[in-house]
Amino acid sequence: MSIKIGIYGYGNLGKGVESAIKQNPDMELAAVFSRRNPESVKIATEGVPVISADSVEEYKDKIDVMIICGGSATDLPKQTPKLAKLFNVIDSFDTHAKIPEHFANVDSAAKETNHVGVISVGWDPGMFSLNRLYANCILVDGADYTFWGKGVSQGHSDAIRRIEGVADARQYTVPVESALEAVRNGENPPLSTRQKHTRLCYVVAKDGADKAAIEEQIKNMPNYFADYDTTVNFITAEEMAKNHSGLPHGGLVLRSGKTGLNGEHKHIIEYSLKLDSNPEFTACVLAAYARAAYRFAQNKCFGCKTVFDIPPAYLSAMSHEDIISHLL
Repeated sequence: MSIKIGIYGYGNLGKGVESAIKQNPDMELAAVFSRRNPESVKIATEGVPVISADSVEEYKDKIDVMIICGGSATDLPKQTPKLAKLFNVIDSFDTHAKIPEHFANVDSAAKETNHVGVISVGWDPGMFSLNRLYANCILVDGADYTFWGKGVSQGHSDAIRRIEGVADARQYTVPVESALEAVRNGENPPLSTRQKHTRLCYVVAKDGADKAAIEEQIKNMPNYFADYDTTVNFITAEEMAKNHSGLPHGGLVLRSGKTGLNGEHKHIIEYSLKLDSNPEFTACVLAAYARAAYRFAQNKCFGCKTVFDIPPAYLSAMSHEDIISHLL
């Protein structure tokens, strides 16, 4: 029996989820929900309806897991709790500072109607979160370091596009190479947020927009840019299409630690991702965790979950026996 997946939002991430479903034989796309006119939305899967987001409640008994593909800045804080009352849901909420609040809201909504909500699934938060936890458990005496990029952050780009007067935007997160080198050398440097990354923004302003005001809003945006050295470049729509149409990303999670009675031995744990397409990779993580959400629902284990709460075997379409035989 296939897991019936709904996609709520059909932007870059929603399209990535659609392609990920095609790679998972135990899943099928049941419907796509859009805030746009459904007749204007063309999807790649034949025979699957595109439905107005206003009609989503009509499908509450026809979908096993709804993958919500909105932005973290303004969409997901409202969409995920609302939809968790109707469906088992999963999202990629990535505003780290607000995850506890988001968890509480989704947990309350999901438990109210006996549903499962899995939040903050992707590569960070998500896969990087797991690696931070594993490394902390193993190298107890140590320090954590996370470096993102160089690559396009979907969430940060979306946050810029929500600013009045912005027509389009791309935001690149860039690691500070000297900081990364010091960590790899086992120096355990104390690094502030500003010392680890810079943020590089390319913005297409609408005609007549106040560029100085846009730049000020970007640089002072809490949880996104205020803690970083941020450069804002205004470019044309043609330059954006020519030079910034791709969505690459990646990064590193490192833990530098010591073992031995006197801490005489140094160790580095490093997990690395290099992604041609940020949304497509994130979508693949969402698909795997959608399987886990379905299994939690089957076991009547309702409420909100994170990647920390889900057994690795729940992610795989393989049997437990095959996992042990081939991957252990």
